[in-house]
Amino acid sequence: MSELTLEAVLADVEGMPSLPTVVAELIRSLEKESVSVDELVAGIVGDQALAARVLRVANSPFFGIQHRVASIHDAIVVLGFRAVGSLVLAASLTGYFVPPEGSGIDLAVFWRHGMGTGLCARALARHCGLEAETAFTAGLLHDIGQLLLVTARPVQYAEALAWRDERDCPMREAERSILGFDHAQVGRMVTERWRFPSEIVQAVAHHHDPIQAEASGYADVAHVADALAHGLDLARDARAMVPRIDMDAWKRLGLDERGLTEMLPGVAREHESYCALLSA
Repeated sequence: MSELTLEAVLADVEGMPSLPTVVAELIRSLEKESVSVDELVAGIVGDQALAARVLRVANSPFFGIQHRVASIHDAIVVLGFRAVGSLVLAASLTGYFVPPEGSGIDLAVFWRHGMGTGLCARALARHCGLEAETAFTAGLLHDIGQLLLVTARPVQYAEALAWRDERDCPMREAERSILGFDHAQVGRMVTERWRFPSEIVQAVAHHHDPIQAEASGYADVAHVADALAHGLDLARDARAMVPRIDMDAWKRLGLDERGLTEMLPGVAREHESYCALLSA
């Protein structure tokens, strides 16, 4: 049994480098603080690689834009401030953690699942009357605790990965058996450290047990979206296990099979466009 403690992981979280300025500003905008379009544009164009990735997605066939989007300002006009903000968050955070080689985590698979969960969460939120981009961010980051653990504590996390593979059990079960805590608890620390709104913190912390969230709406969405993304195999991960959906969360969201049948094909198409953010 590893002697790693949550207190030690908290120290790892507190020692994380600061987020890029544009990302910190976007997180403030989630709390409805004043972040202007000009500030957002300036922050994005200051990072040419980031700007190129966002424009590549904005010009994807999925959005059906008839003319080429040539600037970040045009992208905001066409797609909206919050949608472009979500693209920037996704493009920036996918490169924030870099696990060591041989860590057992495939970053492309990890972020394909995160993107898929975020897009499923956005679709569910629109269906349920919740804020779509808040839901997207919660879904995107729902497993972020795993990346902190595998980056900061690769030896201990390798024990948990081996436990999972030997017993063919969910990752959360392996983490609790080996570490004494799970990635959702660590994800709560990370999102609190980054000062995300409480709705996102709660969704990340309770995406496996949404009834425990202080306000369950976004936690319910993240929980169901996680299962849907696994069920659609958006990550293309042969080892993934589809988690069981909490039917109480399903009912609280007012979901039905017909609604899912209508929304999921669009999510699968959109996913390929967003996964362009994973490439340099």
